[in-house]
Amino acid sequence: MPVAASAVYFLNLRGDVLINRLYRDDVGGNMVDAFRMHIMQTKDLGTCPVRQIGGCSFIYMRISNVYIVIVVSSNANVACAFKFVVEAVNLFKSYFGGAFDEDAIRNNFVLIYELLDEIMDFGYPQNLSPEILKLYITQEGVRSPFSSKPADKPVPNATLQVTGAVGWRREGLSYKKNEVFLDIVESVNLLMSSKGSVLHCDVTGKVLMKCFLSGMPDLKLGLNDKIGLEKESQLKSRPAKSGKTIELDDVTFHQCVNLTRFNSEKTVSFVPPDGEFELMKYRITESVNLPFRVLPTIKELGRTRMEVNVKVKSVFGAKMFALGVVIKIPVPKQTAKTSFQVTSGRAKYNPAIDCLVWKIRKFPGQTEPTLSAEVELISTMGEKKSSTRPPIQMEFQVPMFTASGLRVRFLKVWEKSGYNTVEWVRYITKAGSYEIRS
Repeated sequence: MPVAASAVYFLNLRGDVLINRLYRDDVGGNMVDAFRMHIMQTKDLGTCPVRQIGGCSFIYMRISNVYIVIVVSSNANVACAFKFVVEAVNLFKSYFGGAFDEDAIRNNFVLIYELLDEIMDFGYPQNLSPEILKLYITQEGVRSPFSSKPADKPVPNATLQVTGAVGWRREGLSYKKNEVFLDIVESVNLLMSSKGSVLHCDVTGKVLMKCFLSGMPDLKLGLNDKIGLEKESQLKSRPAKSGKTIELDDVTFHQCVNLTRFNSEKTVSFVPPDGEFELMKYRITESVNLPFRVLPTIKELGRTRMEVNVKVKSVFGAKMFALGVVIKIPVPKQTAKTSFQVTSGRAKYNPAIDCLVWKIRKFPGQTEPTLSAEVELISTMGEKKSSTRPPIQMEFQVPMFTASGLRVRFLKVWEKSGYNTVEWVRYITKAGSYEIRS
């Protein structure tokens, strides 16, 4: 793997070096002068975060009033370098009470040098978890007087946390009521033609969890994923259960997931971190259940009038409902007057965005509200230009509905003490880029 850093510099907005750390001998100590002369003084800071000067590459990021600059002379992993910067800043903030600026660096330079020696070794990032580093670097930073965040208390068993396989969870956690909250949140992206044919459609989703569990529990999550169900039926030598299955694309997991077990058994097994975290992300491109169908009809009556008719059909079940539905229908800039008739919700003309805005606070399933509007335009002297209208846009949230069809089949919790757990599962689908051409 290519290195992430040969040297790290912390500069203020004037280009003065606040702190620097050399990790390898392939760059000189005066490399920051090249960054100051060729990038800062030429005001090219906003053009590209990666620049090459001579035989060195400069990877930089501005946080508050501080520039963090990483210098490398060989092939470097740029994504790893940026990730290192982001995680390092979060680490420093946890020590400094949430502040990271020039004053915080000047007040804590001894602690920063100690942390820089721990979080990177010979250009390769190491452990940057604040919870783990605070176990054995117990020095407290000088906190800003404006910070109200309390200091984190150190916890025991530092050796286990640093060297063990479960570095994201500490031992000794105890709760009176053991609960797991699981949320499946999906965003639907749609581009539909004026004739009702789907030009592009996909769903991006994430599984969010909030765990309040005692001890060291082992969790197993079962979804109606096609590959997972087929693998499960093979291992149990029984036919797969009937029902809708889906194919997940581009799946990424939190570091707590046992990838070896997922590759062999296609099951999501993990020891969860304490509190809230994102378990996995995924994408669906096939067999998407669109929550809404929009049927627009827009007629131009001469130069000064338009008729707009929009029907919105909710495709989800009659017992469900959508919240905060907003339909934005673009109209010409020369709109002078509008009049509306809606069967549900409220509509108005918003001249700031040149749209008719139709809002429905609660949208039941299997209903078809309509909007009829007459738009009067200001007459212009020039010739009429045929222009393509922007698409109609929708915003919405549909609780207990998934556009992908993803469902949780089971969520099992094992812990050696054998306590009972309470599991809560919620689904919600919201609009991503939901557009219909008119």
